[in-house]
Parts: sequence; structure tokens; C-alpha cells
Amino acid sequence: MTNPMFTKPLLAYLEAGEIEIRTGPFGTQLKASEYVDEGTPVINVRNIGFGSLRPEKLEFVPENVESRLQQHRLRTGDIVFGRKGAVERHLLVKADQSGWIQGSDCIRVRIISGSLNPRFLSYCLLLEEHQSWIQSQASHGATMATLNQGIIERIRVPERTTSEQQRIVDILSGYDDLIDVNQRRVSIQEDMVRRLFDEWFVRFRYPGHETVPLIEAELGMVPEGWKPGTIADLSSFIGRGLAPKYDNEASSLVISQKCIRDQALNLSPARRQSKPIPQSKLVIDGDVLINSTGVGTLGRVAQLLGTLPNTTVDTHVTIVRVVEQVDLHYFGLQLLQLQPHFERQGIGATGQTELSKTVIADTKILIPPSDLASRFGRIAGPLRRQAELLRNQNNKLRTARDLLLPKLISGKIDLSSAEKTFAEAAE
Repeated sequence: MTNPMFTKPLLAYLEAGEIEIRTGPFGTQLKASEYVDEGTPVINVRNIGFGSLRPEKLEFVPENVESRLQQHRLRTGDIVFGRKGAVERHLLVKADQSGWIQGSDCIRVRIISGSLNPRFLSYCLLLEEHQSWIQSQASHGATMATLNQGIIERIRVPERTTSEQQRIVDILSGYDDLIDVNQRRVSIQEDMVRRLFDEWFVRFRYPGHETVPLIEAELGMVPEGWKPGTIADLSSFIGRGLAPKYDNEASSLVISQKCIRDQALNLSPARRQSKPIPQSKLVIDGDVLINSTGVGTLGRVAQLLGTLPNTTVDTHVTIVRVVEQVDLHYFGLQLLQLQPHFERQGIGATGQTELSKTVIADTKILIPPSDLASRFGRIAGPLRRQAELLRNQNNKLRTARDLLLPKLISGKIDLSSAEKTFAEAAE
């Protein structure tokens, strides 16, 4: 780090006995064959985000293995790094993760004394300046970046008083706490909508189902009056976007595959472009967007709820637009629950895998009576749009927090001013 504020290495805290650093268990101590379906979670490198947990593909160990790995049990406030790969990421262990096990591919920093606030250290590790530095230290021309205790010992942090650290943590965590509250509300609302969709359109337990007999059809036993069809039957447009001419000063926006994650749309990675956009490729309220090129992100689905003037997608994303007479919320949930199907439909060589619009169009679905889909939309629509408002508010909170973060850590902004700014943002 070049900033003169970052003066004190973690080695100084280690030598003073204020922190300890521990590498995860050796492969002989924790074998892959010992993992079980349920038990104590193990943090591996894939579970480490940017200060937070990535819960996907968590692995577990039974009680007897947990007891054997007591020295690798995590505590609230521990900082966990991955030893290989994404070395710029870290996890700050929260209270509900205390007692979990540190994986073999991880290194743990535990703060013992009170002179360094764990959450303050975590915020320092989120700075782009730190991430660039640690990537350069861990690479050295190697195919995969590798982290070790020596590199961690050289990480430098600003020397701020404990009270200053706490004030900085209070400001930044205020944003994070609001984001967490909003995200929990989003999760609850989206879970309610998905459960309702599953109840009505998968289990066929919709209002009045008791009087409707099930009949044999192409897709199995289905309610009378429901008919087999394809996505094309409910779509007015299925097509890719355009090859953009990027221009930071242009007025139009282009959505890329990076914008589609966790079945939601995030415009932070979207870029400006200047090429004229055909009317059919301007995204509108209710459009379903599907990642359609490459490996890893192919098949991901999100639905646009709201308006985005003068916005399109690039050639790696497919727009699927519902016909006017079909409820857009029913249509969106139908395609969102088909994401695993789309992820399996890529064709082509590695790196050139494509999900064609024909495959999307020909995907078979069961089409319910239009009045039932509309009834679903009247219930689900307000919940989904409220969730979208909360998601947009979170994006604004993250932007404000990320602007404040380097200024607060480096001392370039007055703490009292930042506290006032947060109070206004929270209103």
C-alpha cells in the first residue's frame, strides 16, 4: 500500500501478542471423505466473499471430526482468507457462524486484544488499494495466486485510536445493517411469491382446484383446462441484444451477463454505449433476461420490473418478452424456475457455449387459464415490486458506503460529517 496512513503491519500486532494467525488443518487432518450432508459447516475458499459469507455449496463435518479440529473452530470477529485463488477476498465471521470450522485452504487471523477492531480491519481489507496490493504479492507470475502467513503479516492498516476505529465501524456498519434488513425483507417477499407459485402452478393447489379434475396429458396429470405449450406461445419477442459501441459519455445503457446474478438484475456493471438501439431491443417492464453465452453464467435468469429508458442488452443476453394478454409476474416466475433447465442447455465448445433463442422458445411449459395467471399476478405483483424497490435502495446504500469507505479509512473525511451523511441516507 502506498498511502502513508497505512503504516502498521499486522506483524507488529502479531509480535505484540494482539493477534494470532493460523493456517487451516492439513489434508491428513480433514479428509474429503469425512464430509457429511449435515453437521458443523466448514468454511472453504469458495465460501469467502468480500467481508461476507457465500453460503452456496457449504460442506459439513460430523461431531467427532469437529471435536478433533477444536483449534480450527472459528469465533465471532475472526478474519478468514483463502490460501489459493481469490486472495483479495476475506470473511469476517459473524455470531451465527461462530463454532464453524476453518477449512484446509484457509488462513485465519484472530484479534486477541482490543487495540485493533475486527470490523475496522475487515473494512480496510475491502479497499481497492489493499486488494490490488495483496493480489500483486500473492501472484508473482504464478498460474494461481497463493497466500501465506508471510504475506498476511505484511498487510498494513492505519494507526487509528480505538475510539476512531469504533466511530468508523459504526458509520459503515450502519449502512451494512440497513442493507441486511432490506435484504431480509426482499428474501421474505420473494420466498412468499415462489411458494405461492409452486403451490398454484406446480402442486396445482390453486383456489378452486377441488372442483377441477386431473387429466392425462403430454406433461403428465394436469388440471382440466390447462394446456401444454412452449415459451414461444407466451412471448411476443425472443432475441439477443446488440454489439455495443462503448462510450462513457453516451446516453444509452447496455446490460451484460455480469448484471444478472442470483435471479436479480444489478445495474452496477452496466456500461454506457452510443450505437442506435432498435425499438424491439429496448428493454421494457416485465422483460425476462437470460444469459446465453459462455460457461459459468450461462442460463442465469432475471426479470426487469420497472422502466429503464434507453436501455438494451448485449449479444450475450437474450430478451424474452411476454405477450400483452399474459400476466408478466406469472411469466417471470415461470422462467425463473426454469433456470436449472436453461443452465443445462448450452451447446458448443468450452468457452463458446451458447444457449440459442430456439432452445429457449421451444422449452415446454404447462399453460394455465389466463384468469388464474392474472389472479396470481394481482397477489404477487405488489410483493415483487416492493422487493425491487428495496433492492434499488440497497444499491444506493452500497454506492454511498463505497464512496465513504476509502475516505473514512484514510482520514480524508471528517467523522462528524460522515455521521451526518449517514443519518440523512437512513431517512
